[in-house]
Amino acid sequence: MKFFFRRTLKNNRGIALITVILLVSVLVALAIELNRSARADIYDAANISDGIKLAYIAKSGFYGATALLLNTSSENATTLLDDWANTEALSVRSREFFDNGYFIVRVEDEMGKIPLNKLAENAVLRSALIRLLGQPEFGLDRAKAEEIVASIKDWIDEDNDVTSGGAESSYYLAQDPPYRAKNAPLDCIEELLMIKGITKEIFAGTKEKPALADYVTADGDGLININTAPLLVLRSLSDAITPAIAQEMDEYRRNKSNDLAQAWYIAYDNSLGNIAALNSNYFKIISAGKMNKMEQKITAIIARDGKSAKILKWGVD
Repeated sequence: MKFFFRRTLKNNRGIALITVILLVSVLVALAIELNRSARADIYDAANISDGIKLAYIAKSGFYGATALLLNTSSENATTLLDDWANTEALSVRSREFFDNGYFIVRVEDEMGKIPLNKLAENAVLRSALIRLLGQPEFGLDRAKAEEIVASIKDWIDEDNDVTSGGAESSYYLAQDPPYRAKNAPLDCIEELLMIKGITKEIFAGTKEKPALADYVTADGDGLININTAPLLVLRSLSDAITPAIAQEMDEYRRNKSNDLAQAWYIAYDNSLGNIAALNSNYFKIISAGKMNKMEQKITAIIARDGKSAKILKWGVD
C-alpha cells in the first residue's frame, strides 16, 4: 500500500506540474494576443489620424492652387506666365505649414487640351485629334489615328450609325465581357480605355511615347487656348503649324514683354478661329499630400467664373 500511495502521489505531482505549465502557456498566449491587439488598435488609430492629416494637407494644396487661379483671372488672356502655371513655389512653401508633412500641387489648363466631347459636332476638332495621334511621337499611322477618332465620335454621339473605321454597340457586344457604346458624352477621359483602338499604352504612354491622356479632356467649352496648349497640341491645330512654327509660338507666349491677348499666330491658318481661344475657364488641380512616406492625392476639375470657382469633379486616390 505504501508503495502504491507514493506512486500515486508522484503521478499527481507530475499532473499538477503539467497543468501549471499549460495554464502559464495559455496566459502567456493571451497576454501576447492582448498586446498584439492593443498595438494594432494603436497603429490603426495612428493611421486614421495620419490619413485625416494627409487629407487636409492635400486639400490645402487644392485650395491654395484655387486661390492662385482666382487671383490671376483675366478677361483678356490666360497664359503660362500666370501664377497658377507656377505652383512649384507654393509646393516648396508648404513644408513650412505642416509638421512632418507637405503637399505637391500642380494646375493644368483643361482648355489647353483637345475637348473630346465636342468631336461629334466639330470636324475641325476631329482633324486636330487625328493630327495629334499622327504625330511621330505616338508612332501611329494615319489610318490608325482616323480609326481611333471615328471610334471616339461613335462612342459619344447619340446615334447607332457606325462611322467609317469606328464602332458602335454591335462591336462592343462581341467583346469579353460585352457592353454597349455609351452614345453620350464622356464623364472622364478614363472612359477612353473602353473605346475601340485605344490601348493602355496609347492612353497612359510609355517611357518612349507620350500619353494621350495628357493632351485631351472631357471638359471645356469646345475651344483650345493657344496660350497654354502643349507643343504637341499646337502642332496638331493645323497642317500649317510645323514643329518650328509651334516652337516659335511657344517662345512668343513665354515672353513677358509680349501682349498675349493678340492672336497674331492664328494667322497661320484662319480656320483656327473655329476652335482657338485666348482665355480659359476650366482647370485640373492635382494635389498630393505627403507625410511619413504616406501619400493621398486629390484630383479635381474646376470651372472658373471671374472671382469664383465651381468644383465639377472630385477624386481621391
